[in-house]
Amino acid sequence: MPKSLKNSRVLLGVTGSVAAYKAIDLIRGLKKEEARVTVVMTGAAKEFVTALSLELASGGKVYTGLFDEPMSHIELPRQADIMVIAPATANTIAKTANGLADDLLSACFLAFRGPAVIAPAMNWRMYESPALKRNLSLLGGNVTVVPPERGLLACGEEGIGRMAQTEKIIEAIKAGLIEKDLTGKHVLVTAGPTREYMDEVRFISNKSTGKMGYALAAASKARGADVTLVSGPSSLAPPEGVRFIPVETAVEMRDAVLGNLRGVAAVIMAAAPADFYPAARHKGKPDKASVKSVALKKTPDILKGLSALPKRPLLIGFSAEFGNDLERARRKLREKGADMMVFNDVSRKDSGFGSETNQAVLIGRGFEEALPLMTKEALSHRILDRLVKLKGL
Repeated sequence: MPKSLKNSRVLLGVTGSVAAYKAIDLIRGLKKEEARVTVVMTGAAKEFVTALSLELASGGKVYTGLFDEPMSHIELPRQADIMVIAPATANTIAKTANGLADDLLSACFLAFRGPAVIAPAMNWRMYESPALKRNLSLLGGNVTVVPPERGLLACGEEGIGRMAQTEKIIEAIKAGLIEKDLTGKHVLVTAGPTREYMDEVRFISNKSTGKMGYALAAASKARGADVTLVSGPSSLAPPEGVRFIPVETAVEMRDAVLGNLRGVAAVIMAAAPADFYPAARHKGKPDKASVKSVALKKTPDILKGLSALPKRPLLIGFSAEFGNDLERARRKLREKGADMMVFNDVSRKDSGFGSETNQAVLIGRGFEEALPLMTKEALSHRILDRLVKLKGL
């Protein structure tokens, strides 16, 4: 499961940006997650938000001066599980990227040895400057940058520079605290439904939204994997940092999976491809009175096809059943040659297509684990927990 923020020690740096007031909301969000927050603010940050405001939000002392307390630039990072700078100005990013330590915040960052999250906030011209981009590229692999958003800026201009929303920053903090046990592995995830067209307008599909597959892609990325997401039609935005391949039909999904298997350690087939497609596809949109019947053919079984490959990756399939038909999921595991099958009962409103939660049973060779109802994010990590234990990963 993803690491909880409960009792996690967050060292939060606040810098001299107009967005400094948003740090109060971030602190409140972290406190709601039961994290322990210690705040360091720069001298310039005091021009935009008071130390008292940050103290009231965090419930603890706010540190400001490099020489106020001897060794604070060593003790504060030593006591932290993760370090966050939000908002991060161009000046502070330049310092952290180049190893400068002329104030308490930059000195703490230089001494810190754990995962870090930086949320830039500045004018769009500054954010798009070559110098800023170069400095961001120097930050290193243990630093997650949460990109700013487009919108109206303090100067009255519109562009990319607004600090990311609190929820996105907290997501990045959670991801930073997850063990990177998939580092160096390439995981391919399929998601969503497929559309099987009978003409240029009408098609066969199902109720899949892609939520489970997108959650799995995000969780795999958070655990250090290189991720390719092959998705049928979905309204969801692809997770940050994954390679995204959109498809429509089951044949297109099969071809995209087969065409991107090189170096893949595991394939997680969370998609719900349609089981049938019209034998004939008509041009335009024929009058429905002229269509007496629609002949159907079976779509390719992508998972079974993958299991027949001479050198195949680990394979995880999904068995979405209408009712508690565990035996059918066990049979699919054997017949499709998968390494694990994830069973869920889609007749349940809290575990079906489009729901925010899922109750699953993980079925493999030699194990069967019934899980309680949980979010799809949490289920993704339980699936990945099993994946990292499978022989051959």
